[in-house]
Amino acid sequence: MVREFPPPPRAAVLGELIRKRLQEVKTFGGTRESVTVDWNGQPLHVEVIDLPLADLYFNPATHRIRAQRSHDPAQDELLSKEPWSSQGQEYLRHLLRAEPSDPDRRDPDYDKLKEDLKQYGQNDPGLVSHHGVLVNGNTRAAALREIGILSMRVGVLPESFTWADIASVELSLQLRDDHRRDYSYINRLLAMEEQASLGLTPESIAKSFRVKVSTYHQERWILSTIRDLIDRSRGAGRRALRLVDFEYDQEKLKELHRLYGKLGSIDRDQAEHLKELRLAAILLGFSKTDVRHIDEEFLKSDYLARSLPPGLAEPEETADPARVAVPGLGASIPAASSLVTSARAVNDSILRAKAAKQDNGPLLSDEERQTAQDLFQAAYKGFEEAIDRAGRDARVRKRKQLAPARLADACADIDQCVIDLVQARASRSLDEEVFDEAVLKLRESLRKLAQQASRGLPHPGDGVAWLTEATSAGSR
Repeated sequence: MVREFPPPPRAAVLGELIRKRLQEVKTFGGTRESVTVDWNGQPLHVEVIDLPLADLYFNPATHRIRAQRSHDPAQDELLSKEPWSSQGQEYLRHLLRAEPSDPDRRDPDYDKLKEDLKQYGQNDPGLVSHHGVLVNGNTRAAALREIGILSMRVGVLPESFTWADIASVELSLQLRDDHRRDYSYINRLLAMEEQASLGLTPESIAKSFRVKVSTYHQERWILSTIRDLIDRSRGAGRRALRLVDFEYDQEKLKELHRLYGKLGSIDRDQAEHLKELRLAAILLGFSKTDVRHIDEEFLKSDYLARSLPPGLAEPEETADPARVAVPGLGASIPAASSLVTSARAVNDSILRAKAAKQDNGPLLSDEERQTAQDLFQAAYKGFEEAIDRAGRDARVRKRKQLAPARLADACADIDQCVIDLVQARASRSLDEEVFDEAVLKLRESLRKLAQQASRGLPHPGDGVAWLTEATSAGSR
């Protein structure tokens, strides 16, 4: 659900100033500027006025930095308790200027926006509530303040608007095709989740975000998976991983979802096993091409068994898997296989190690942090060795399959050639000399293929025997 925040401390004073300036716009006449927003599927035209930048508040509920708030848990907690305090507003300003995937670094796109505003000024008005809270234009307001601009043009939403209305309007503005700075990936996922909590259907949410319904369900699965990983990474009294830690993993998580769905319809245990190992590789920071080597063949060959350190090694699958009782039915169903359970345990160790090595809080000793770092490095080395071996084996398999695949492509081309030949003869457009030369080249290519295919085969199959005989007969 959308959180309701209390009015800012100067809400009454700023509200009165907003009412006076709106009245002045209507009274004095002249050209009036307005901005159109989408509200409940209908266009809403609101008046634009000029307000002092120093009096406007950054929006603690903005979707733009929702995931990044978890970057500093202490600051995030303060912001939740005191959103209008100077410390809370400063934390919002810091996040608005920061790189989405690494809030410790300044975002180059923010600096580009700042230079554009400095050179050309504010082209489009922002949007505020009647309490002076920025609904749209938070990042622009931060940049304008840095430049030294004292006021900002803003449209003013009706006084009756709730926080749910404000969230809906912000989303509709940011999802237009002409917005300047996209939400980060995780913030889009959170915005979808929020819309679902308001009771909107998957179809309407997908339409708002300009994606297919299947993509919407994929994004919800990914966010659920990320939240599960964060919960599992939380040690006793220690910090967990953060939403922002997954900003770089969009494509890897999407590929995992597609493969998980494909395998899950055939073998749920295999799908869960592969999911845990791929997630572990993603957490360890492997590239998308490396993660792809963790597939059905990777599980079948059990590459990790030979490379993981003893403390992380997966046990053999038992012949008699455990069962789980169903309450009230007096029956039981098979539990997850031992391979799934052990893969999950491996992943949990990596999750907690990654969270611990990133934890700079006072509750974690240097020795514990070093232990986590050592475990993380050992897991990385084990996965690296297994992925490298899987990649080499995959390249060998590909070379084995390359010649038959090329021959199959050549057969398809010859079949198409038959159709083209019939059509050319029917229209009397066949160049017989050129065609004859092409057939002679084919004969020579088949002869070379027969020589190589028959080498070292004391008992050739029917296909190779026919090819050898046919090319021998053609040479006589």
